[in-house]
Amino acid sequence: MKKIVFALFFLIFFANVSYAQGYQVPKREFRAAWIQCVNGQFQNIGTQKMQQTLTYQLDELQKDGANAIIFQVRPACDALYPSKLEPWSHFLTGQQGKAPSPYWDPLQWMIDECHKRGMELHAWINPYRAKSKSAYVLASNHICKQHPERAFEYDGLMVLNPALQENRDYICTIVEDILKRYDVDGLHIDDYFYPYPVAGISIPDDAQFEANPQGFSNKGDWRRHQVNLLIEQLNSTIHRVKPWVKFGVSPFGIYRNQKNDPRGSKTNGLQNYDDLYADVLLWIEKGWIDYNVPQLYWEMGHRAADYTELIRWWSQHASGRPLYIGEDIERTVKNADPQNPKSHQLPAKMQLHQDNPTVQGTVLWYAKVAVDNIGNYGSSLRQIYWRYPALQPLMPHIDDCAPKKVRKLKVINMGQQKVLFWTAPKFKRWDDKAHKYVIYCFKKGEDYQINDPSHIVAVTNENFYEIPYSMEAGKYVYLVTALDRMQNESKAVKKKVKL
Repeated sequence: MKKIVFALFFLIFFANVSYAQGYQVPKREFRAAWIQCVNGQFQNIGTQKMQQTLTYQLDELQKDGANAIIFQVRPACDALYPSKLEPWSHFLTGQQGKAPSPYWDPLQWMIDECHKRGMELHAWINPYRAKSKSAYVLASNHICKQHPERAFEYDGLMVLNPALQENRDYICTIVEDILKRYDVDGLHIDDYFYPYPVAGISIPDDAQFEANPQGFSNKGDWRRHQVNLLIEQLNSTIHRVKPWVKFGVSPFGIYRNQKNDPRGSKTNGLQNYDDLYADVLLWIEKGWIDYNVPQLYWEMGHRAADYTELIRWWSQHASGRPLYIGEDIERTVKNADPQNPKSHQLPAKMQLHQDNPTVQGTVLWYAKVAVDNIGNYGSSLRQIYWRYPALQPLMPHIDDCAPKKVRKLKVINMGQQKVLFWTAPKFKRWDDKAHKYVIYCFKKGEDYQINDPSHIVAVTNENFYEIPYSMEAGKYVYLVTALDRMQNESKAVKKKVKL
């Protein structure tokens, strides 16, 4: 039986490889995975086990070609890091307010582990959710214990009231604390704004709206205004504290249905604008977010929310900022490609990414499923779609000036090992400073095209590169470039090497 199962996976994998022939791996691409805690995967498993689990996931994702991790650090007004403002999360220790033992800081640990693998770390917070539906006791310093009047109950959840300025200030204080204490590369929020609607249950804000409509006659417009104020304030807070930290939002995959708005998609599902009160297109138009990751978790051919329709719609309407696509791995590999029933949908979806050039990356839902290699998804990434290293997409609205070239590039023989060394370029400001380096390798006679990612052998924050022992004897040319915080790339410096 095991032989039959292996043979089937073998055939499916190579059918997908055949179908993906000709795929052009881009040089710049956001390749990320979400690592969540609200599913309880880390709850009370202990420090050692959690570190082992995360290490394995990061190692496998690095092999797959990932260059960023979105790590959930504030699930319900509690923290997976030591905080004087909020209690330790019950999703970490099983008891809210209880510190992990042996003691550690999961956020700092993840930053260190991601950075040494060349990955960005984006801290993922849930701004409004104050308590999940799980049965647990709130710690005495939790916001709902300190200020119960600032939250409301909805279908078993506790939610910070979006219409209160003190809640917006509180959320931004939490974010500012994270940014000042941690070297994160991004700050990320997902799709939870006003709570997902439940039939027969109303949000308890009628009295508040009537008492202070703020010039709005429509409650939906009033609620959207409250969320808009938070997004604008978050953007201002993040870039005031650290201009280089990217603010990303991952909304539900449908903005509006066309039957409700001519601008909407040809879909028939729940809507960000009408049901969650999230006007994502406004945030992009106003420049309040740095990247957008709509959660397109459906399959191609889905009756209510067709993946093909939605990726094209977001490509047309959300291109004012980098657009990445939130992908559900399980749905992708469990459904056949409508145009090629012998293959699951990964090849066709990746081709759609290439056919829509405003799409600049992918975020995987979720890390463990990719690592488990369901449907050979992870193998396909590392052997086809993410087989070469990728730089992060550019963000010229934050910084578009490249750093200066590296200096004093040389080769040093250290016994049998040859090592490239260089000196960092000079700088005056944060946006001039080299943050990482890219090393390219070319055989003698090859055209020195640094736009071709197949020649990238390393992206590193070190100022040296050990040339592998496994290199064949011959003459090579190495090029080294500098990257700043926003991955603007300097001109290349060349060094000939004979092995």
